[in-house]
Amino acid sequence: MIRALIFIFLSCCALSGRAQTIVGKWQTIDDETGKPKSVVEITERNGKYYGKIVRLFRSAAEDQDPICDKCPTDDDRYKKKIIGMEILRNLVKDNDEFSGGTIIDPNNGKIYRCKVWLDGNNLKLRGYLGPFFRTQTWLPER
Repeated sequence: MIRALIFIFLSCCALSGRAQTIVGKWQTIDDETGKPKSVVEITERNGKYYGKIVRLFRSAAEDQDPICDKCPTDDDRYKKKIIGMEILRNLVKDNDEFSGGTIIDPNNGKIYRCKVWLDGNNLKLRGYLGPFFRTQTWLPER
């Protein structure tokens, strides 16, 4: 009986710890249509967090393997394929938030300062351009 209780307790702790991480695959949502736009996989390397696009949701009429021709010409992502592109870079955990990094929007090529935090099971991402910002909600990929 004691072993069963210890196992349950440790399992709950492990699940609780897993629920507190941004590492994993997240579905981005188009602000205008409310439909899925892409899947971004966030990973941790040497204490920093990075996210790359692993899937795009596109219509049959759209280019299925687009490149970032609007990325800045002096950026290593210029003219690179969007699928596989690292769009989140150098986020560092700061209490309950991850900040200090950047995100690029391959649709317009703009690079924004950003911060990320968990809101329940969802991920909130806020991009800053000067004093202005926009917040998106990303959903865990199912």
